[in-house]
Amino acid sequence: MKKQIGSLVITGILFSLALQSGAQVNYKTLQAAFEKSYMLEWKNDRTAAIKALKDVYTEDSYELNLRLGWMTYQEGLFTESAAYYQKAIKLKPYSIEAKFGLAYPVSALGNWDQVITLYNDILQIDPQNTLANYRLGSIYYGREDYTRAEKYLEKVANLWPFDYDSMILYAWTTLKLGKYREAQVLFNKVLLIKPTDESAKEGLGLIR
Repeated sequence: MKKQIGSLVITGILFSLALQSGAQVNYKTLQAAFEKSYMLEWKNDRTAAIKALKDVYTEDSYELNLRLGWMTYQEGLFTESAAYYQKAIKLKPYSIEAKFGLAYPVSALGNWDQVITLYNDILQIDPQNTLANYRLGSIYYGREDYTRAEKYLEKVANLWPFDYDSMILYAWTTLKLGKYREAQVLFNKVLLIKPTDESAKEGLGLIR
């Protein structure tokens, strides 16, 4: 009985070592492929950079799916890019970076409602995420839904009070909503960030 147990232990150890050895070889192969891909991208040969990753592609690799999502997006292969990003999200459901990545090909395909859903998904995970709040504010501003835009832009302005992009858009949003005194204050604050800003001056000119 003792001999049998000893054999099982030895077999288990050998199996564990085999798995570790396989993992090391796999990581070395992946690392070489990623290094090659980065080098080819730097040389502006994105087609070859993509191939370097596809040569070692496995569907259960988050990193491969994420990287291929970005590279195929860069090549204008938006449907393929979206598919890779969706696989990355399936593997890591809480990945904010993969959701931001997916927003690129999805917006390029004109699926703006899906983009809104993605940014809202990000805010479910990270309510204070500045980029998601700003982009939702921008989308709603473009749709002339200024009430919704204000909700997101106000949050960004409170988180980053000295950020030009969020402050100028927030200022214009309040102006569109007829909140003239608030808009005036915001446009003047924008001129502290960027003293020669023509957009802020134009906004103030519409109030006076």
